[in-house]
Amino acid sequence: MRTSEPLIVVVTGASAGIGRATVRAFAARGAWVALLARGTDGLAAARREVEAAGGRALVLPTDVADAAQVDAAAARVIEAWGHIDVWVNNAMATLYAPCEQIVPDDLRRATEVTYLGAVWGTLAALRHMKPRNRGVIVQVGSALAYRSIPLQAPYCGAKAALRAFTDSLRSELIHDRSAVALTMVQLSAFNTPQFDWARTTLPCRPRPVPPVFQPELAAQAIVWASRHPRREVTVGFPAWQAMLAQKLAPGLLDRLLARQGYRGQRSDTPLPPGHPDNLHAPVPGDHGARRTSWQWWLHHHAPEAIATLTAGLLALALALVLR
Repeated sequence: MRTSEPLIVVVTGASAGIGRATVRAFAARGAWVALLARGTDGLAAARREVEAAGGRALVLPTDVADAAQVDAAAARVIEAWGHIDVWVNNAMATLYAPCEQIVPDDLRRATEVTYLGAVWGTLAALRHMKPRNRGVIVQVGSALAYRSIPLQAPYCGAKAALRAFTDSLRSELIHDRSAVALTMVQLSAFNTPQFDWARTTLPCRPRPVPPVFQPELAAQAIVWASRHPRREVTVGFPAWQAMLAQKLAPGLLDRLLARQGYRGQRSDTPLPPGHPDNLHAPVPGDHGARRTSWQWWLHHHAPEAIATLTAGLLALALALVLR
């Protein structure tokens, strides 16, 4: 990825979690990274990390739910650096609650950030990429775009909507014979600050459904997808399992999740008094990014793995023959 001309990357949700890890991963490869998020403390820390890696950073405090703010951020990137090579739509917001306990303003906000924020980012990127007939848009998705779970209906709905929007747009780009690439990275459960600051009506702190991976794995996949844009990239074997099970036995999954989906998302840690959440406003402070997946390793290194395995089997067969 290191070339004479730096790669220009935009990452939304860049201040923490998977977005923060993605910023680091691109910066380590010499990219110049525009950082979009609401939390100024996290953005400032992310900027220092990019510069420490030898790259350049452009801090753009942005609420992705506001289309005008997203357009303005894209214009700032063009003004500063001339073009955009990669746009990563990663920003998200969620809440943990049974559907009947979700108030309309909270549902609307989670949808506007997670779904419409990615739509606004995609359209802003296209306005600058299509005239150049080049660029890659990476949608950070989830296995929950295929298989919804209880207590996260707004997030599941938003990710499913983003997948549908992305499929429609992909067909349009093919129709237009555009060289702009569109890919979606479907993730398993990751250990991020989301579970510390998500709004919830539960009496205890939410947790990801095991097995849980570290955000650096997601960042590797996002960077890889930006260089090898396929229709979809799935990260973590649990995501594969969920997607396959949804195709084969959705009714059985409904009942299984009804029994296990509640307890699986609840930790044993009670919520502290005044528990802060980031649904409508960022939580102050720098929250950073926060195991690896053999399925992703195999996906990424399949030719080498197959060659090594084949060579090993041939060597073993030859040794047995010569005994």
